[in-house]
Amino acid sequence: MSPPEPRREAVALAYTAAERAPRVVAKGRGLVAEEIIARAREHGVFVHESRELVALLMEVDLDARIPPQLYVAVAELLAWLYRLEHGLEPPQSAP
Repeated sequence: MSPPEPRREAVALAYTAAERAPRVVAKGRGLVAEEIIARAREHGVFVHESRELVALLMEVDLDARIPPQLYVAVAELLAWLYRLEHGLEPPQSAP
């Protein structure tokens, strides 16, 4: 018998240039997480899977800005996504 699959979690972030930092606009586990992911995909929103980052973001209150400790990780993700959406070459990783 295989171990049960871990319960899925999802966090949705929103960010505009007028804001200081991205905000957590939705989060959940199990069926709620599946619905967050399904709605994001329905609307053409990129879904990035990182258990570590999601675990950290699950600790942020709903409608709260992400904490400064997560700025770099989220900024790198947003920069990568921007380049992807605009057909630009991804930055080369350091050797």
